[in-house]
Amino acid sequence: MALARTSLRGFMVHAKYLLRVAQNKQTPVTFVIGNESADLDSISSAIVYSYIATISPQSRKPAVFHVPVINIPKADVSLRPELIALLPKANINREHLITLDDLGDPSTYEERLPPEQTRWILVDHNALQGKLGELYSSRVVGTIDHHEDEGKVPQDVEGEPRTITTCGSCSSLIINHFRNQWDSWFLTVSFSGAANGQGDNLIEDGAFATLWDAQVAHMSLAAVLVDTANLKDDNKTTEQDRQAVEYLETKIKMSLKLGKDYDRDNFFDAMQKAKEDLGPLSIRDILRKDYKEWRDGDVVLGTSAVVRPFAFLSKKADEEGKGDMIDHCKAFAEQRGLSVVSVMTAYTDEDGSFARQLLVVGGSEKGRKVIEQFRQTSVDDLDLQQLEQGDDQGWLHFIWQQRNLAASRKQVAPLLRQAMSSA
Repeated sequence: MALARTSLRGFMVHAKYLLRVAQNKQTPVTFVIGNESADLDSISSAIVYSYIATISPQSRKPAVFHVPVINIPKADVSLRPELIALLPKANINREHLITLDDLGDPSTYEERLPPEQTRWILVDHNALQGKLGELYSSRVVGTIDHHEDEGKVPQDVEGEPRTITTCGSCSSLIINHFRNQWDSWFLTVSFSGAANGQGDNLIEDGAFATLWDAQVAHMSLAAVLVDTANLKDDNKTTEQDRQAVEYLETKIKMSLKLGKDYDRDNFFDAMQKAKEDLGPLSIRDILRKDYKEWRDGDVVLGTSAVVRPFAFLSKKADEEGKGDMIDHCKAFAEQRGLSVVSVMTAYTDEDGSFARQLLVVGGSEKGRKVIEQFRQTSVDDLDLQQLEQGDDQGWLHFIWQQRNLAASRKQVAPLLRQAMSSA
């Protein structure tokens, strides 16, 4: 049977409590975790999947509590202004979020969270990376993702979905997967509102339910709109995204409190403006804000996605007075032990048109080989127009204007990884 219905805020508080219990008593726990870039889509996907899967009346018997994990340290939450702007809409605070810090020191993972006591569901990725991947990859039991299938999640998962398909936003896939359960809540859920003195009759409980639903809907809707440029990016937007937005907006408009002032364009503009507000961040923080990393043997690739052009980064580097943008990328590579750093920008140019740029920097012998291999195999596919080339003190770099605007990191990163394997 389903667990008692509660708000997203109440759910997050209880999730953190149950994580501590699992760590202290080594009891079974099910995690839902997004990818290591921890963009708005990954974060919202983990939280909303966990919430609906836990509270849903169609959950397995006995109900399984799903704990959402944001795949970054707590300190890095502040690098995501769009998330900070969104949280009040869902009535949750930063301290309610569960980050890698809450899992403890990586050296204690195996002791405090024995692999055999864990289950992992991946959202917005389908291969667990890093220390978590080393320990828990064999415990992955499901995924909902819109990236290339890496073949790491078993085909015969039981009780959880294995959905990997093209879509503008992973949040759309999650909402469309769970919409039947969500729709059935009004008929079957056990509301916690009346039990807590929040409502004394069906009408009041219904008001709380529509408010809670609207708060959850804002989490997913923000991710879908940002990922699809308000459903206007034809290269990304799919019918799945349109269906999800229509459904989520219906949830929001059902709330007397949140629905009366809702406007899609205003909501998107607020989220996008917050996302593009990189002014307070250093170059290093910008590079690690939306960051993913892959390893192939002893070759390590780090990729950063940035929502401003290289001219903005160059100006900021000059203001910081610690070398130019390439120097910052070199320092970033050395700090993280990277063979290759790739920076992918996506922004609106002075003419109001969408644009992309791509930078690659490599310092080691293998890193340089990866870059040369990438040039040979991918320049035409991505329609790259060279803006700059440099080879200084062993560091090779290229900057291109990317004319293939349809190719985001979901397409560029696999090309770089293929170059890693071939170099």
